[in-house]
Amino acid sequence: MKLPSIQAGRALSVLLLAACAAPLSAAPPAPAGKKPLTSAEVLAQAAPSDWRTLDPADTIYMELPSGRVVIELAAEFAPRHVANVSALAHGHYFDGLAVMRAQDNYVVQWGDADGKKPVGDAQRTLPAEFERPLRGLNLVRLPDADTYAPQVGFVGDIPAAADPASGRAWAVHCYGMVGAGRDNDVDSGGGTELYVVIGQAPRHLDRNVTLLGRVVLGMEHLSVLPRGTGALGFYEHPQERVPIKSFHLASDVPPQERTEVQVLRTDTATFQAYVAARRNRLEEWFKVPAGHIDVCNLPVPARLRPAPPPPQ
Repeated sequence: MKLPSIQAGRALSVLLLAACAAPLSAAPPAPAGKKPLTSAEVLAQAAPSDWRTLDPADTIYMELPSGRVVIELAAEFAPRHVANVSALAHGHYFDGLAVMRAQDNYVVQWGDADGKKPVGDAQRTLPAEFERPLRGLNLVRLPDADTYAPQVGFVGDIPAAADPASGRAWAVHCYGMVGAGRDNDVDSGGGTELYVVIGQAPRHLDRNVTLLGRVVLGMEHLSVLPRGTGALGFYEHPQERVPIKSFHLASDVPPQERTEVQVLRTDTATFQAYVAARRNRLEEWFKVPAGHIDVCNLPVPARLRPAPPPPQ
């Protein structure tokens, strides 16, 4: 299946993540006489050490007219694409370009609609990074079966899948994942066109496009954009496109202008409790607990970094 790319046929691309580790327990039993926690209660009781602050060198700020989108890059799975996107951001490549596609229940895509802007010190195309060796990755596995892969879970906060038989791993197309658009040639992408999943997880794209990160904050600025009326959601007229004010590495932004974002660490007991709470929803509204969780139905929580306590 071909995904449209701006240049030469307008096709998208996919990346893969992965890893291996013991699966999370289905649901740790609550102490006698103690009510199991809801997911909100789990997060409320999380210790400061359960949270990880994003590294500015691995974080992109995409400034749209409506606000800031924070993207964490995933160099474990697409190191060359991440380095290239970082070079593009450092060189202000995306500044002044636009979001040119918003396809309902699928993706939002941005880049150079005319394909003429110089890429500076970056590269226009790269070899695909659809998957990588499983060895060396710490996959925090989920306990439930997956339709598309033998194992699924998280590497850091990136949703991932793995096949121990082949020793391969890859990132998966969950809501908020960011990938590099490509044409039919698997090596025709490089990061000059990017897309983000805004609809139900299109897992059929896994291992067909290079995934290189995920939106951790500000998805609302992308998911609510007007849908394009052209083929595959492309905007038919230039004035419909959404301008990108800037697209910079957080490390290139003055500290006082940064957004300090933290994500829940997935290698903690708190995350295990969070998974159990999401598998069996205990809030009063829920009447039939699912007893199952899908990797794309388990968003890793993110928050603004709390202000330090005042000196005593």
